[in-house]
Amino acid sequence: MDLINATRMQAAYTQGLQVDGRELLVVVIKGTFQIPELANIVPQLAEEQTPLVFADTFTGEPGFSAPIYESDFAPRKPRCDVLLLGTAYAPEGTPVNQIPVGLKVGDFKKVFRVVGDRVWQAGIGGIEAKPPAPFLQIPITYDRAFGGLDDFHVDPEKHSAYRPNPVGVGYHAMLSSELVNGAPMPNTEESERSITNPAGDYRPMSFGPVGRSWEPRYRLAGTYDQHWTDHIFPFLPPDFDEAYFQAAPPDQQIPYLQGGEEIVLANLTPSGRSRFWLPKIDMPVVFFPKKGGKEETRAMIDTLIIEPDLGRFTITWRIARPLKKSMFEVSQVLVGEMSRAWWRAREIGKTYYPSLAHLAKANRPEAEEES
Repeated sequence: MDLINATRMQAAYTQGLQVDGRELLVVVIKGTFQIPELANIVPQLAEEQTPLVFADTFTGEPGFSAPIYESDFAPRKPRCDVLLLGTAYAPEGTPVNQIPVGLKVGDFKKVFRVVGDRVWQAGIGGIEAKPPAPFLQIPITYDRAFGGLDDFHVDPEKHSAYRPNPVGVGYHAMLSSELVNGAPMPNTEESERSITNPAGDYRPMSFGPVGRSWEPRYRLAGTYDQHWTDHIFPFLPPDFDEAYFQAAPPDQQIPYLQGGEEIVLANLTPSGRSRFWLPKIDMPVVFFPKKGGKEETRAMIDTLIIEPDLGRFTITWRIARPLKKSMFEVSQVLVGEMSRAWWRAREIGKTYYPSLAHLAKANRPEAEEES
C-alpha cells in the first residue's frame, strides 16, 4: 500500500484490531509546532518535525521510571489526550518553597501545587513532613509525584507498591520510624490536599502520561485468563476497553480538539504565564480501494503534547478504517490536500509533475543521475 503525504508533517500507517477481531487500517499524522512568543501570533510548523514514536520511552529503566512518550500508533483513542512535559518555575526568578502550576486547554483546566524538596521526619508525635527547601525550578514528572515502592523492610512479604504510581516517591505502607525517617517526599500534590501521611491514598499529580500497568488504566485492558488463552487468543478479550489506549490520566482526557482552542500555562515557563491558541488545520484523509473509487474522511485530533522547555507542541491526528479482509484491499492513502492538477491527472491515469524540473528528473536516465 502506498501512503501519499501531502503535508509537511510526519505521517504513517499501521494495522490495528477491534474487539470483535476485525482489522483496522490506522493512519497517524503528527505535526510539530513552535510555541509563539506572543499570544497574537499563530503557531507555525517547526522546521524540524518530531519523528513518530514507535515504542514507549521512559525517564529511566522501563517499568521503574515515568513514561515520557507513548507509541504514536494506538489504533483508536475515544477521547483526546492532553499532555505536558515540563518544569515548574519560581515567579520572577525568586526562590519559593511552593507554587501553583496550571494548564488550560479550551474549557479544560488543571491546577496543582509544586513543593520544594523535603523528607519524612520521625519524631515524638509520629511521622510528619519536614519543611520544603526553596527552589527556582523543579521538573514535573511522575518520578517526583506521590507513590513508589515500599521495599525497605527486610521481609519481602511486607513489600508493596502504590498502584496508581509505582514509580513515585513518598509512599510507605510500613510506618516504621527507622525505615521512613529521612525518606524523600513528592514534589507535587493536590492544591486542596497536602500530603501528610506516608500510607495515604493521595492522587499522584503530574501532566505527563501514566503507565500502561498502573491503576486504574490496566483494568481497561480486559481479562487474560485461561478461558481467554483457550478460546479467544490471539484476539482481544471481550471486556477490553479502547480507553486503555489513552495515555493521559483520566482528568486530562477531553473531547477531540477542533483547533483554535486557547492554551494557558501558569508557572510552567520562566516568564510565569504563557498564552497562545492552537492552529486550525483540517486534516483530510482519502482512501483509494483497489476495486476503485475513493473514500473521503477527516482525521481527528486525539493527542496534544506541550513541551514548554523545548518551545514546541505536537498535535496528532488519527483515523481508523475497518477492513473487510486485509490491508491489501486499499491501494493508496492520501493525507492532506492535493492540487486540482493532481486530481485531474489521477482521473485520466497520468502521473502528475508539479514542475518541468520534476518531469525532467523523472525522465532522466539512471546512469546520468548516478554520474
